[in-house]
Amino acid sequence: MFGPHGPSLRELAVQALSSVERGYDLLAPKFDHTPFRTPDSVLCAVTSALARTGPYDDGLDLCCGTGAGVEVLAEVCRRSVTGVDFSDGMLQVARRRVRGQEPRLAWVRADARALPFAPAFDLVVSFGAFGHFLPRELPGLFAQVHSVLRPGGRFVFPAVAPPRPSSPAYWMLLGFDAAMRVRNAVWRPPFVMYYRAFRLGEVRGELERAGFRVELRALSEFGRRRDGSPHVRMVVARRPGAC
Repeated sequence: MFGPHGPSLRELAVQALSSVERGYDLLAPKFDHTPFRTPDSVLCAVTSALARTGPYDDGLDLCCGTGAGVEVLAEVCRRSVTGVDFSDGMLQVARRRVRGQEPRLAWVRADARALPFAPAFDLVVSFGAFGHFLPRELPGLFAQVHSVLRPGGRFVFPAVAPPRPSSPAYWMLLGFDAAMRVRNAVWRPPFVMYYRAFRLGEVRGELERAGFRVELRALSEFGRRRDGSPHVRMVVARRPGAC
């Protein structure tokens, strides 16, 4: 599942029994060799979509991990790019990976639920991080993103259509979430990572309550399902105001 350069079963077990922060510190050196990293196909599709709506000046990658989203921002932002994550291990790997763009790049260690920024960005992106936030945390998280965007700024992230109950992927994700709930019921500190808790309809409502105007755009590179709905959407949440 992870390939020869990915973490061993023992390493994964140690990480899963740690806190989220400590677990990602441990996973960081091998993170890019796991399925947890957002696929390049999704990153490229989002880059292309943003290039058609930009350019942008200053971008923030929320929960940047090892920097894949920062590389997306570097393609579409003219002035500055910032990556923020609460895992020092992930930031260390990111600094090494994206070292060539250092003059306009900044890395900040901080919790996404308490961002240390003024309204300094006109684009915020995030890739694959929302499973680490419980549904009750989303209002505060989205309020933080709203607070760091300039008027007219956009909060953008991809949303993959959930698998159907008839597919093996549905039962695999259901089993994973169930296992995590059992783990968190019997072990401390908790490790919050739930694949099925981030539901697009509920998320759109929370974004609107946080003050965003929300648009869903199909990423045509991934085609459509039998019912005509896109396999992958790009959520574009705009803070009202001047562009």
